[in-house]
Formats: sequence, C-alpha cells, structure tokens
Amino acid sequence: MAGAALLLAGCFSSGGDGDEDNGSGAGVTQQPKNSDPFWVNPDGNAAAQVAAYVKAGKDEEAEQIRKIAEQPTGEWIGPENPEQEARGFTEAAEKADRDAILVLYNIPHRDCGQFSQGGAADGNAYRAWIDGVAKGIADRPATVILEPDAVLHLVDQCTPEEFHEERYDLLKGAITTLKALKNTKVYVDAGNAGWGRPDQIFEPLQWAGIESADGFSVNVSNFYTTVDSIAYGKQLSAKVGGKPFVIDTSRNGNGPYTEGEPGENWCNPPGRALGETPTTKTADPLVDAYLWVKRPGESDGECKGGPKAGEWWADYALKLAKASS
Repeated sequence: MAGAALLLAGCFSSGGDGDEDNGSGAGVTQQPKNSDPFWVNPDGNAAAQVAAYVKAGKDEEAEQIRKIAEQPTGEWIGPENPEQEARGFTEAAEKADRDAILVLYNIPHRDCGQFSQGGAADGNAYRAWIDGVAKGIADRPATVILEPDAVLHLVDQCTPEEFHEERYDLLKGAITTLKALKNTKVYVDAGNAGWGRPDQIFEPLQWAGIESADGFSVNVSNFYTTVDSIAYGKQLSAKVGGKPFVIDTSRNGNGPYTEGEPGENWCNPPGRALGETPTTKTADPLVDAYLWVKRPGESDGECKGGPKAGEWWADYALKLAKASS
C-alpha cells in the first residue's frame, strides 16, 4: 500500500558545499538549510528526467519536473545492500551539510500481499537488515521513517494474527538499534487521517516502542490534507505521551481522491498535486517537519495504468507538478 520506492540510486555524488550542480545535468541544488535541512539527491529519478527533457529540448516539461527534483525526498533502502545504501546516502548528505531522509520498508509479510508485498524472509533476516542499515548510517545525521503501514496493518487485521507478536518485537528492536546511533531520528509510521482512528492505534504504537522513538509519521504515500493530518496527528500525540510527528506532504496538494473504488483511492489517483515543500518550519509545534517521504512521480503499483510500485512514471509526475502552484 505504501508504494515502495525500492529502485536503487546509481551513485551518491555531492557538490562539495552542497550548493552546486552535482553532475546530473539537471542543475539541482540544495534548499536553504535554515528551513529545510534535508538532503536533495542530485541523481534521483526526477533529476534524471529533468536532464532528459532538457536534452530533448522540452524545456516546459523540464521546469515542471524540476519542482520535484529540487526537493529532498525519502530514500527507500532496498533489501539487498542496506549497509552500502545507507552509507552512500548519508555520506552524500553529510558532504552537502544536510540530513538524509531514509525510509525503512522491509518488515516480513509487508503490505498484506498487495502491490508492495514482500519484505525480509523472517525475523532474523530483518534484524540483520536493520543492523546493516545502522552500520551504514553510523554517526552521520539521518531521519528515519520506520516501516510504513506496519503498525496500521496490525490494527486493521490485514496482517494475520500469527505474525503480530513478532512484528511488535521487530519494530521495538529496530527502534532500539537505530536510536543507539549518535545522530539518527526515528519516526514510527502511524497511518493517516483517512483511516483516522487514534483510539485503536495508540496502544499498538506503544507496544511497538514509540516511547523510545523521536515520534511518528502520518500520511506516508497518501493524499490527505495537511490540515487533516495535523488534526489526526495531534489526537494521536495526546495518547502517546505528547510525541511529535512528521507529515508526508509529497502529493496532498489537492487532498484525497474520492471518486474511485474506496479500497484503491490511494493507488495512483488522478487529479492530485504536490503538497507543501519539505521544511521544519511547520504550522504547529507538534509537527517536526513536512517531508516528501513518498517520491512524487514514482508509482504506487500496477493500477490505473501505472508501472510496478516504486518505478518512475514521468506522465504521472508531470500531472502532479502541473496541478501544483
């Protein structure tokens, strides 16, 4: 359901002080650190698309996709080389004097057999994977979004009961491992405003170890408005010790899609738009940041004509960009 972006970045170049073109041909630079301390990947899919459009003389399309390419987005760590990827992203971010945003999405029995199904083979494989991520991050700054949908799918019974105890244990262990690092912040995913039942998810968040985390994330890969996401997050925060939260605003500019089949409104819905750009200067003191956790332009899955989950979809990216101000 989260529409995993599991494609690997080809390289992790950096422009020295973080404010130069990094060789992608797109002219991508970092955002001002005082309001947006997160790293812009100059070699991401959006930057590559900008460069391709420029080369083809499609300047209008290039400028639209630049709206995506010039913003920091989550780097979804793949299953095969967690240490190498985490090191690459955090080293590049550190060289640019920014923080990497890492998304960890590899929990066993992930996504209940939907478009982003998969995950680690078992608990031991997941623990080893988390250890690899932690080793790759080391003491470098990182903001980690931990396992989109993992707690929510325990609450809505999408994940079979037999796997619940192990999942709580794995999440708690992941938080402990990551929080042992010097400069890593961890936000446990906590659903979205459309699901909207804080009374049901707050205890599972506690069982998953939210007390030891920096906070929680809402609206990951979804489309609910920032206003509604703040309201949902504040209700939930009040039930988990006043923990702060981050909001995925990557594609919520026009709010949720309500005209399709209710069970698939999250999957590549038409008519959506980019939301507020990433920043730590938010509308509420409980909101640590607006983030683009989901990378705009990457598919949610094979629905509505989209490619596999996480694959770049230039046409959809253009529509998101054109619909935003």
